Amino acid sequence: MKIYHNLSEFKPKGNAIVTTGTFDGVHIGHRKILSRLMEKAKEVNGESVLLTFWPHPKLVLSPDSHTRVTRILTTLEEKIELLEELGLDHLVILPFTREFSELSCEQYIEDVLISGFGTKAMVIGYDHRFGRNREGGIDYLIQHSERFKIEIEEISRQEIDNITISSTKIRKALEEGDIQTANELLGRRYDFSGTVVKGRQLGRQIGFPTANVKTPNEFKLIPKNGVYAVETWVRDIKYGGVMNIGVRPTVEGKGITQEVYIFDFSDDIYGESVKVEIVDFIRDEQKFDSIDELIRQIRADVETSAKLLKS
Repeated sequence: MKIYHNLSEFKPKGNAIVTTGTFDGVHIGHRKILSRLMEKAKEVNGESVLLTFWPHPKLVLSPDSHTRVTRILTTLEEKIELLEELGLDHLVILPFTREFSELSCEQYIEDVLISGFGTKAMVIGYDHRFGRNREGGIDYLIQHSERFKIEIEEISRQEIDNITISSTKIRKALEEGDIQTANELLGRRYDFSGTVVKGRQLGRQIGFPTANVKTPNEFKLIPKNGVYAVETWVRDIKYGGVMNIGVRPTVEGKGITQEVYIFDFSDDIYGESVKVEIVDFIRDEQKFDSIDELIRQIRADVETSAKLLKS
């Protein structure tokens, strides 16, 4: 997969089969579109092209919002890694700016799709919107396809048990700790990567040393506070574990942290990067009356996580 960070880097050949969107999460609905995109490209001897944007448009258009509505499911690095696995020919990542958001749908089609890519055909989802104030959509493209000389193929609404697959629904599930639903809609385990940093080392003092994982992107969505069964990749080896997300009220913690107790692991990994895959939710975070009570609960959490990972 060839990657471009500027439209001028892409040299159109007149046979581009294009889809476009943020593709946050690269969930199974996205993969349906991308699978058909690549099939279509093979059918017409063309090349598959995904046009996406960075930063996520919400982060540009709503910069003052700090709610989880603005949180992203995949960082740019995570998105590229997931897309590389699928076998696309080209990934074009355009910088999303307020100026770009003001392009009319006509300008977008003429300047980006036609002049920029030499688009022969498009494969897009039923709900795709583009142009200033999201004025363009699938109906507009179909209505003007002959004028633009672009064939339009629509991917209809995809559902799992009558639940529409969308990044918004996945975010909501993660916010509620509904990991099973989120993972089902993603088609994979939700994960995040980060660097192990030093904390107060209280876990070590009570017999459960934890890796305090700091994510490099402040907008990466972290699920609701609570305790989770996880698997953690350290130095390309996967280990089971238990993760606590929260403020650690029993020990008067400050700020929200992601702390992972990694099973059967004792190496010093401060400063190293790890990836945490979230398997399931165990319980809400709670404050205990004593450290001994906290230790008993951690032991129970470890047992619960081990059973979940085994099953």
